[in-house]
Amino acid sequence: MSDTPICSAKGCRADAVWVLAWNNPKIHTPERRKTWLACEEHREHLSQFLGVRGFLKDVVLLEEWEAQGD
Repeated sequence: MSDTPICSAKGCRADAVWVLAWNNPKIHTPERRKTWLACEEHREHLSQFLGVRGFLKDVVLLEEWEAQGD
């Protein structure tokens, strides 16, 4: 079994490349960040899903996110 993070898209088992940081302002404090992981193929779809709801805060390469220590 691999320790490589995988995409959060339903049914996808591809390695994650992107971190989509988001929060739901109705239930989370403004500084809180939940994360979904995305492969290259699903980054846009997941970003749109969160963006339409006003939840998407940032999209960052996984390696950059990990380097930030978040």
